[in-house]
Amino acid sequence: MKQEIGTVLKGIGGFYYVEAADAVYECKARGVFRKKGMSPYAGDRVSITVAEDGTGTIDEIKPRKNQLIRPPIANIDQLVIVASTCEPSPNPLIIDKMLALAVDKRIHPLLVISKADLADSEALFQIYEKSGIETIVFSTVTGEGINRVRARLIGKFSAFTGNSGVGKSSLLNCIDEKFQLETGKISQKLGRGRHTTRQVELYPLPEGGYVADTPGFSTVDIERYEMIDKESLPYAFPEFAPFLHQCRFTSCAHVCEKGCAVLQAVRDGLIHPSRHSSYVSMYEEVKDRKEWEKK
Repeated sequence: MKQEIGTVLKGIGGFYYVEAADAVYECKARGVFRKKGMSPYAGDRVSITVAEDGTGTIDEIKPRKNQLIRPPIANIDQLVIVASTCEPSPNPLIIDKMLALAVDKRIHPLLVISKADLADSEALFQIYEKSGIETIVFSTVTGEGINRVRARLIGKFSAFTGNSGVGKSSLLNCIDEKFQLETGKISQKLGRGRHTTRQVELYPLPEGGYVADTPGFSTVDIERYEMIDKESLPYAFPEFAPFLHQCRFTSCAHVCEKGCAVLQAVRDGLIHPSRHSSYVSMYEEVKDRKEWEKK
């Protein structure tokens, strides 16, 4: 028996695969976690006990610096949100919810616009040009943007997410061909992708760091598990920051109030109207939310 500290790479069917001391151990979590209503997440730093046969048990989950509930993942440095120019068409509100979630949880956001060879990416790019959020245009056909994305991943734990069919797995395959992740074809009838990633799994990068491919998220999961409080929401839009304390009224919600500096910034072209529209939609969802609904 020996003790090790490692990182959970994935969990399947009650088994967790932990990388520690240049090896990967198949582990079970101790029953104490079930009693506490806890489960190890991909990305967790854990203490394990390894038996002579090479199997192990997870004894302790180290404190997390952040976590997402759906998908279940912890200790992320960077959240890469992938959105496509078409097939499926981009939904700015869904993109903005994920970007805001990353900012709120102090996870560095990176937006990648995929399928630039199939449709013009300029309109979507313009929405985020002044947001303070780095945006990279990517194409599997031309290779545009791939080196920039690859450089942003070195030495970091990055999670990839986005609606099904936007090209997350294709992007990861371009980053490192050894991944050879299953890529799905777009359903022409439904106009959206099939889920091709079935669990969160971490993949080590040769230059250092990990990437995680995650199952396609849904609006329902975001709204149910990851809503941002109305008090914190304005700070989840980085481009709002210079204007938040310049409004006429300290109670300004930055929705439609007179003397709102954020609204003036929208009129002046300093904040894109699409971003403000997403903010208003998100604010309307949470403005009357009660404390008991947050649990």
